[in-house]
Amino acid sequence: MAAAFTLALCCGGCSLSGQLDSLFGEKSERTGTITPPPGTKEMVQLPPDADLAYARAAASAVLSRGEKDTSMPWENPSTGARGTVTPIASAYTVDGRTCRDFLASFVTGNSQSWLQGEACKQRQGDWEVRTFKPWKS
Repeated sequence: MAAAFTLALCCGGCSLSGQLDSLFGEKSERTGTITPPPGTKEMVQLPPDADLAYARAAASAVLSRGEKDTSMPWENPSTGARGTVTPIASAYTVDGRTCRDFLASFVTGNSQSWLQGEACKQRQGDWEVRTFKPWKS
């Protein structure tokens, strides 16, 4: 339930109608999001490999359960990074293997980001994460 609430907050964005200047007694500077020009690539980095290892293990574990609408928390005790992994799509077949997509949250300090990934079932029955990349909503 906490993962669903966090996902809803992240996907919903922040919006507030009206001006807040009167609450603070002085004019505040207005800022906005700057979008990169078309054709340029945004430089987004993945979390460190040590943290991704914990997220990969959680992805494998939650997919092995085979349950619908479930999430698995993960945490790297060495760095304090944490998050959850949530399958987001039904299984599909790629090169004869069963695969699923998932979202993984990544929280460290005051920053939060989301990753999307794909995992496929191996012959032994274990799930292997094939891709991890920054989530594009």
